[in-house]
Amino acid sequence: MAKYDFDAIVIGGGAAGLTASGIAANFGAKTMMIEKDRLGGDCTWTGCVPSKVLLKAGKVAHQIKHASQFGLIDQQPEINFEKVIEHIHQTRQDIYEDADRPEIFEDMGIEVVKGVAHFLDDHQVAIQLEDGTTRRVSARYFIICAGASAFTPPIEGLNNVSYLTNDSLFEISDLPQELTVIGAGPIGTEMAQALERLGSTVTVIDVADRIMTNDDPELTGKLKESLEKEGIKYVLGAEVKRVSQRGDAIITAVECQGEEKQITGDQLLMATGRRANVDGLGLDAAGVEYTDQGIEVNDRCRTNKSHIYACGDITGQYQFTHMSEHMAKVATTHALLKFPMKIDRKNVPWVTFTDPELGHVGATEQELKSNGNSYETYRFPYSKIDRALTEAEGEGLIKIHAKKWNGKIYGASVLGAHAGELISEYAVAMKNGVTLRNLADTIHPYPTYSLGARRAADQWYIKNQSEWQIKFFQKIFGLRGDIPDLSDPDRIV
Repeated sequence: MAKYDFDAIVIGGGAAGLTASGIAANFGAKTMMIEKDRLGGDCTWTGCVPSKVLLKAGKVAHQIKHASQFGLIDQQPEINFEKVIEHIHQTRQDIYEDADRPEIFEDMGIEVVKGVAHFLDDHQVAIQLEDGTTRRVSARYFIICAGASAFTPPIEGLNNVSYLTNDSLFEISDLPQELTVIGAGPIGTEMAQALERLGSTVTVIDVADRIMTNDDPELTGKLKESLEKEGIKYVLGAEVKRVSQRGDAIITAVECQGEEKQITGDQLLMATGRRANVDGLGLDAAGVEYTDQGIEVNDRCRTNKSHIYACGDITGQYQFTHMSEHMAKVATTHALLKFPMKIDRKNVPWVTFTDPELGHVGATEQELKSNGNSYETYRFPYSKIDRALTEAEGEGLIKIHAKKWNGKIYGASVLGAHAGELISEYAVAMKNGVTLRNLADTIHPYPTYSLGARRAADQWYIKNQSEWQIKFFQKIFGLRGDIPDLSDPDRIV
């Protein structure tokens, strides 16, 4: 062990790298963290944080326009987009200062180095420092957390056009007047709504025939209808053929249903996914196996080299901050303590923070059908959640897929206000074997959104009723009421 400079070297200072470094130091490991740019990674600077600040600004503007739903007077908000961007920058900086700055990790005993690292062999890296010098260091274990970057597909003319990605969107100072978004996934959908609410005219293009293809199709359909009512235009099932620029106008040519059409805007946002940052790491020198999609790892985040681990976006498996942190915990704990943790693939939650929000955890209905699982679907509308009605948030639906006889939860999807919080309750339940019966029997405070989770679980009791059971209870206990109509599959009690 003493022949290595460090017990653990973490490459990358984003969500995965910060978590891995902190855990390693807490275990008593001599740790170095190498980051080529700023600690915090995509989440702090170009992803989760700035996008949610922009979404909040858009929501406030939307509420001002529709204040009458709260008994107030509708008004047209004054939008100073430059001020919105300044607010985004200040929020990022505040979070960085509070949670991500190097001094916080140095106080833990971690050596934080700014530079570009690449492997020389499987136990040694060279770091290109800011002053132009090179430093060589070795470690017993490596945890690669180098993240991912915005990916743009090979579209004719794209390289000759000034376009935006999530890496550059939050650095502009002028609000796009006519924004074209290529990609109807979570990033494209969130940013389309935020900018439309702030005053942009937005058109979203995708080759798929629906938005957000990893989510429940019924709920994404409802979300799309809501976004269309706000003014967002969709061109789906469309292949982008080429992009060109004519003066200040960016023209996107698409083929849809055998016909070519042109979409014109003054800004183009490429929301076409992300690709792992495998280039330049010297993975071949370390003997680490990888593909264009990312570094290959097993359920313990270990690569083909037993002392080299990778976690987060660099693996190409999950592109969520919470999964980066989860994988970092798995990797570091297994590497340093040999504790047999594994990636929890069954209970992965995700949320798209549109208004209404869309959250999911566990198996989708398509997966359950493909695997031949026997399940029942339990539905509960937001229109029956009193807290949602008090806040004019009655649009939404909870869907739960569970085993009929015992209420074991296989998966859940929620469309509605605070869906991200509600989906967490189902994630906890699934992880710990809590059934719909257990949820239904748990006291939830009134009036809350979480009460909707309990009432949705109540539907397990309702759907398991039968006419013979009711008649049996009537006979035994002398009950004299009418037998409920059990034929309605959407009956809500």
